[in-house]
Amino acid sequence: MDRLEAMSIFVEAVDAGSLSAAGRKLGIPLATVSRKVSELETHLNTRLLIRGNRQLQLTDAGASYLEDCRRIISEVRQAERRASGEYRAPTGDLVITSPMVFGRLYLLPVISAFLKAYPNVNIRLIQTERRVNLVEEQVDLAVRFGELPDSSLIAKNLGSIRIVTCASPAYLLKHGIPEAPDELAFHDCIAFDAITVGDRWAFSQGKSGIDAAIRQRLMVNSAETAVDAALQGLGVARVLSYQVADAIENGSLRLLLNDYEQEAIPVNLVFPRQRMLPLKLRAFLDFAAPILREKLSANLSPGTV
Repeated sequence: MDRLEAMSIFVEAVDAGSLSAAGRKLGIPLATVSRKVSELETHLNTRLLIRGNRQLQLTDAGASYLEDCRRIISEVRQAERRASGEYRAPTGDLVITSPMVFGRLYLLPVISAFLKAYPNVNIRLIQTERRVNLVEEQVDLAVRFGELPDSSLIAKNLGSIRIVTCASPAYLLKHGIPEAPDELAFHDCIAFDAITVGDRWAFSQGKSGIDAAIRQRLMVNSAETAVDAALQGLGVARVLSYQVADAIENGSLRLLLNDYEQEAIPVNLVFPRQRMLPLKLRAFLDFAAPILREKLSANLSPGTV
């Protein structure tokens, strides 16, 4: 039995939630996955998984063994990186995850310049609103918005973004300019579900919070769609500042209710703690952080993006 292979399949089965899902992800037959896990249990003389009809359940021994497997597999990968020269020169594959619009507007131009400067590094960019588990999904680096919980991740701060309210000049000319959050109940509002809670938007005035009722004429699940709808004059939108930076700069959208903005949201690059940082990751951090920090610096001042 290839013990490391069996351990990797066991971890994948747990992460995928079933033996069949692990087989599909790994590209191997279900019978092979089942046999490898069974061989591992026989070798250890203990049961690791309880195989239910719909999902797997770890035994106590399996839960403990799973953490050891993750650590061992991680150490093997680091050993392979050292042997292949990844710690002597920037080389190899770098996996980065980012929110969708931020990845397209801010991160992709930086990646393009980095790839030209480092021809021996390849990058896979995963754009998703889902919070990716970096260790389990083997991701090197992530862009994260918001306060970070205590964890094993290392954070490099890039600056801040703001939640802003905006509308097109044409809409404002026809419907008037809201001067306070409570006036939004009389306006057509475009609700982006990542920011909207029920039929309300949150604002601040000094240290006090304001929970403003809105009239939702359009509800969307994409920031890009919310911005496009605002550009078309469909109503007042509430999005993240970087998502409308170009539209504010060229005058096609106008910022509203600046005096009621909430506290700025921190933006960080985060990566797993490790004994030796691969040079490809260190090179990208040193290359990207100053550029992204400069791009985000304009978000700190209300009335601008």
